[in-house]
Amino acid sequence: MTAEIIPLPRKDAPEPSLDAMLALTATGMNAVNTVILDRMQSQIPLIPALAGHLISGGGKRLRPMLTLAGAELVGYNGARHYKLAAAVEFIHTATLLHDDVVDGSDLRRGKAAANIIFGNPATVLVGDFLFSRAFELMVEDGSLKVLKILSNASAVIAEGEVDQLTAQRKLETSEERYLQIIRAKTAALFAAATRIAAVVAECDDAQEQALDEYGRNLGVAFQLVDDAIDYDSEAAAMGKTRGDDFREGKMTLPVILAYSRGDDMERVFWREAIGGFRTEDSDLEEAIALIHRHDAVNDTRERARHFAQRAIDAISIFPDGRARQAMTEAAMFAVSRGY
Repeated sequence: MTAEIIPLPRKDAPEPSLDAMLALTATGMNAVNTVILDRMQSQIPLIPALAGHLISGGGKRLRPMLTLAGAELVGYNGARHYKLAAAVEFIHTATLLHDDVVDGSDLRRGKAAANIIFGNPATVLVGDFLFSRAFELMVEDGSLKVLKILSNASAVIAEGEVDQLTAQRKLETSEERYLQIIRAKTAALFAAATRIAAVVAECDDAQEQALDEYGRNLGVAFQLVDDAIDYDSEAAAMGKTRGDDFREGKMTLPVILAYSRGDDMERVFWREAIGGFRTEDSDLEEAIALIHRHDAVNDTRERARHFAQRAIDAISIFPDGRARQAMTEAAMFAVSRGY
């Protein structure tokens, strides 16, 4: 079976959406949501209250949908992937809870972050609870290979978050280092989510690798766009406080590009801003102006399109059909979205 190159849509084409993915996975996501609601319960009332605050908070649920879509793509007709998709969502939710504590976030998905309502200690501990639930679901599945894939992804995510923390406020952070960070903290779970669909379907190595590459490249594209959005959208659209990355001194690609292309005066500004000495709203506006002056948002999105194309190309080894079309449009949506 030979791969084909599937081009991204022209700029004048209709805006892609997740509608095809949502339709493809609707029935399966009902089963996944049933598992999620069941396994987030506890005799300690604070646990489901805090977990439910985030889980029911309007997220895209893209990662578990990718597990279901991957299963559709390879023709899997069983039910094992429902619990595993729920495990993927629990891992993701746990990392979000921990991230909000580390970052001191005020908003998540347009409403108060769990740490603001429930406090940091409870938020961290409920994140730990959800990680534990995820591993229970993996063990129940009984596949050592699935357990290895998802447990490795969990470890890589943690490494990526620590790596990002050590790169914080360091202007010497390179684009290569940045990509290394987002491959770990974001793309690893995307890759695991799609790859386990091939494992439960007992696919061959080439198909398993293709789904891994699809998820990994989609994850990089998704994070690149997230980082571009922080300097290109209003807070209402983003669902978080505008300029969070800027105030936290995160070296994301728009900043890396703007700093490398800036003149001496601009670099003085970036040293002071990323160093934490210029964090007012007026400083954020100056940062945004510099980023746009050097076309750093557009170039970040262009890099995202490159990785999205790689994701689309990876699944071209599979026959065309509803699942491949939905996964292709999901990659297109990842790079065109403004939220």
